[in-house]
Amino acid sequence: MDTPATSPSPICGDDAAMPLLLKRGERFLEPDVYRTCMDGQPAVVKDYTRYRGTPLSLLARVLVHHEAHMLQRLSGWKHAPALLGTIGGLALGMEFIPGQTLSTAQAVGTEVFEQLQQALDRLHAAGITHNDLHGTNVVVSGGVPVLLDFTSAWRTPRWLRRNPITRQLSRSDLKNLVKMRQRLTGQRPSAALAARVADPGWVAAIRQGWKRFYAWAKQVR
Repeated sequence: MDTPATSPSPICGDDAAMPLLLKRGERFLEPDVYRTCMDGQPAVVKDYTRYRGTPLSLLARVLVHHEAHMLQRLSGWKHAPALLGTIGGLALGMEFIPGQTLSTAQAVGTEVFEQLQQALDRLHAAGITHNDLHGTNVVVSGGVPVLLDFTSAWRTPRWLRRNPITRQLSRSDLKNLVKMRQRLTGQRPSAALAARVADPGWVAAIRQGWKRFYAWAKQVR
């Protein structure tokens, strides 16, 4: 979810603050995102109401319900925005987090990434993977990294957490963190972390097979 490079909080003396569009949803099942006030506090709303009355309305409601459920699970955690509520089943309101995204920040200290790695480790220990970790989905606010956009997040039941797919999703989250840290700080991963994010043989084999198939498909067109 994109946010401006610097985002001052709106003044919420009442809930009549003029909504400010942050991002227009243009891709498939992508919401409009705007900043406003809810319950007297600054908020960001992800709005899918343009799908009302269409065949995609049900899917949009599932996305809203899913993300609201994830934020409820993370209630009180400083690395995720607070859920403020849903609106008509097709919009989701959450706490507005002022700050800069990692994609727009000019300089980020290594301590921010240390916090972010600890936050991911805690998520993964709870069986939750983010699955869409990139610079626009992390805001640094007061030196604290806050994860945004839990639409793609997934929680695996305890008895399934050691399965290969869940472990690969966790590995992908960490791999994206390593890429962001190296890009912004120049710091390479430690040997231990590099081993954690290295793809196992079965993943490498699938990727190599896909590359060969893609190359063959291009030749036979």
